[in-house]
Amino acid sequence: MKRREFVKKTAVLTAGAMLLPSCATRSTSTLLQQFSGPTIGHNSHQYRIDGEWGSRYASHRPVNDCHEMVVDSKQRIYLLTNETANNVLVYDRSGKLLNTWGTEYPGAHGLSIRDEGGEEFLFICDYVRHAVIKTTLDGRVVMTLPYPADSGKYQSANQYNPTETAVASNGDIYVADGYGEQHIIRYNHKGELLQVFGGRGDGEAYFDNAHGIAIDDRNPNNPTLLITARQRNQLKRFTLDGNHLSTIDLPGAFICRPVIDGSNVYLAVLDSRLPFGSESGFVLILDANDRIISAPGGSDPLYVDNEAVRMHQAIKVFKHPHDVCVDADKNIYVAQWNSGKVYPIRLERV
Repeated sequence: MKRREFVKKTAVLTAGAMLLPSCATRSTSTLLQQFSGPTIGHNSHQYRIDGEWGSRYASHRPVNDCHEMVVDSKQRIYLLTNETANNVLVYDRSGKLLNTWGTEYPGAHGLSIRDEGGEEFLFICDYVRHAVIKTTLDGRVVMTLPYPADSGKYQSANQYNPTETAVASNGDIYVADGYGEQHIIRYNHKGELLQVFGGRGDGEAYFDNAHGIAIDDRNPNNPTLLITARQRNQLKRFTLDGNHLSTIDLPGAFICRPVIDGSNVYLAVLDSRLPFGSESGFVLILDANDRIISAPGGSDPLYVDNEAVRMHQAIKVFKHPHDVCVDADKNIYVAQWNSGKVYPIRLERV
């Protein structure tokens, strides 16, 4: 796109944004009633909003912050909330509640799933307990990883506040200390410490809010790590042994964890402006070349001189998206933080 065309299009987008109704004082339910039905997103990835998907059990299955979601091999969807009445809610794709469990995760934040020889396990990051807990799908604890005292990087458990895990094909477990000292801690499948890298700093190999981490196995012959540097609007790529490879700039996008499905990377954008809590989030979708192709709820994905143009919330469907989950039909489920205890929003692929 030529710069003149970009300036013209940006002017049109800005004018359009000014015509949107003011939503700052409206409730989330009112907003969802207003926007349920329309299509949001761009290019090949557009969606119809279903704002009532998970809310039918609200009277007796409460949520607080809906932090993360995963889907198992039977297409059951697991929602993690820091509401200790029921930390984990299990749904089918229609939104029917199948099971609930968990009362001991006050800092429930990160949730990942791993198939180990036909049996699936969940990994829960609890930043209040300063630990990672591995469980069966029905909540039985099989392993706990406490703060890595033997790493030499921490003087107390309070310095360690894990936010996400990723598990490699060989069973190695990577933990992102996104609310703590910004280290990435690597264990083997037995929970034995192997390596620590990253940490707080300004160089490419360091982090500022290492909020999320994922194994990028889209090239099965060369899997890598994708790690969030949320405060910098960046997604960083590392080798599995901790060497920095490249950085993906996503200006205006304070991203949570990367979620890989097929050839795409999906990201919840908590906010698109500071301070945190500005109710300015949306969703990002990247293609196989790590370029933005769709931003449901956000501004048009544009590039000038091969650099992404700063993005922003374009329509107030979401407040603070914290995670996305993609089912077999490529529908997206969006969990939100600090959004009035709302249940996940379902985006139906069209």
